[in-house]
Formats: sequence, C-alpha cells, structure tokens
Amino acid sequence: MTEDEFDAFYATAFPRLVGQVYALTGDHGEAQDVVQEAFVRAWDRRQDFLADEAPEAWIRTVAMRLAVSRWRRARRWLDLVRRNPPADRVPGPGPEHTALVAALRTLPDAQRTAVVLHHLCDLSVEQVASETGSPVGTVKARLSRGRAALAARLSAERDGDDERSTKEGGRVR
Repeated sequence: MTEDEFDAFYATAFPRLVGQVYALTGDHGEAQDVVQEAFVRAWDRRQDFLADEAPEAWIRTVAMRLAVSRWRRARRWLDLVRRNPPADRVPGPGPEHTALVAALRTLPDAQRTAVVLHHLCDLSVEQVASETGSPVGTVKARLSRGRAALAARLSAERDGDDERSTKEGGRVR
C-alpha cells in the first residue's frame, strides 16, 4: 500500500473504526486514541497490507487489543488504590507558608523569581542568573532587595498578629 493509498484508507476507515471501538469502550476519546495508535502501528506495516487483503480487520484487532490492555492497566491501578487508599485528609498549608506566599506575591516579578529559585529551588546565584538570563550581579541585587522586602513584610505581619493577640486577651509570642 502506497502512502497515498494509506491516506485514503485512513480517511475512510478511521471514523468507522472509532465507532466500532467506541461501542466496546464506551469512551469516544479512548476509542479515538486506540484507533489512532493502531494506525500508527499499521503505518510501519503498510507494505504488507496488500497481501493481507484485510487491513481494516488488522487495525480493528490492534485497536481492540490496545483498548483491552488500557482497561486492564486502569483496573490494576484502581485495585492498587483500593488496597492502599490515600490518606483521608491532606493537611493544608500552615500559617507560615500562607504568610510567605502572600509576602512573595507583593514582590516585583524579577525579585520574586530570584528569591524563589535561589531559596526554594536551591539554585546557586550563578544558576539563577543562567536560568533568568540576568547577570550575576543583578541576581545578587534582586536577592538582597527581595529578602529585605520579605523581612519587612513578614515582621510587620507578625507584629500585627501580636497586637491583635494582645487586644484579644491572648499572650504575645
């Protein structure tokens, strides 16, 4: 089968095969995926299809087997999840994390990027410079200004919490 013949075959057979596999899977997207994968596999064997005389049957068989294989894999995964269920509740971010994220959001983009890459992603100053396309000196300045701004915002927030706690009759930390 030539490339042009294969293209014509694809155009006529694809919708029909998707409909057939959809009847098996009940999922139109999954049917399209496995039929497409079967056609990709058939592309490498297109020279042999003339001898077969049944290229559509071959592709349908491959697509059905792919669909069953995916279904089995999904079922094994579901069984695994049922045997080892995830924790009932994942704890949310703590107040320190929330305060840090809020303070980071107030920084200019360049400073925030430098601080996050250096302090949270553990990149060296040189790596941050390389990743952001900035000179090393510029990254150092952004880190210095960003840390100073964060320290001021976080200490102001902490002082505000202490004042609220005192007014409410609580203890100062």
